[in-house]
Amino acid sequence: MTGPVLIVVGPPASGKSTVGAAVAAALDLAFRDTDADVEVEAGTTVADLFVQQGEPHFRALEEQAVARALAEHDGVLALGGGAVTSAATRQRLVAHGRAGRAVVWLDVDVASAARRVGLSRDRPLLAVNPRAMLRTMLETRAPLYAEVATATVVTSARPIEDVVADVLTAVGAGTR
Repeated sequence: MTGPVLIVVGPPASGKSTVGAAVAAALDLAFRDTDADVEVEAGTTVADLFVQQGEPHFRALEEQAVARALAEHDGVLALGGGAVTSAATRQRLVAHGRAGRAVVWLDVDVASAARRVGLSRDRPLLAVNPRAMLRTMLETRAPLYAEVATATVVTSARPIEDVVADVLTAVGAGTR
């Protein structure tokens, strides 16, 4: 099999980067984040891309970054929260899961996500009224995360160690 051992998806502030990096360390695998890939490719931050080029441009770069990472990376991969809005990306993720690889949806409630986001300026879609935007994102994207996920782990108000243990169990690499 080729491609990542684990792909982590979920809304903003669900813990994708933090949990993904911790799981990668536990499995002694490389960690990769497609938001970071987009930033390297574009030579600017995701937030600046949204402001300067707009969301459609960012989403096109993101779709390309996901396709590249799926082909090149064999460790743990975290996707941006909106990556699942691309039909092509969803098809790739479903195929990845059908090939026996894990796609874990880190689910989070609005209150926990809002606390984690705070007043961060690094999340352009949450710049105005983060709680309302998070609620809308969670409602509209939940079916998309469910479509691609081989397992779901709730991260709301939970210690990272517990979340990591549950993700390791979901990929068949840990027991509780």
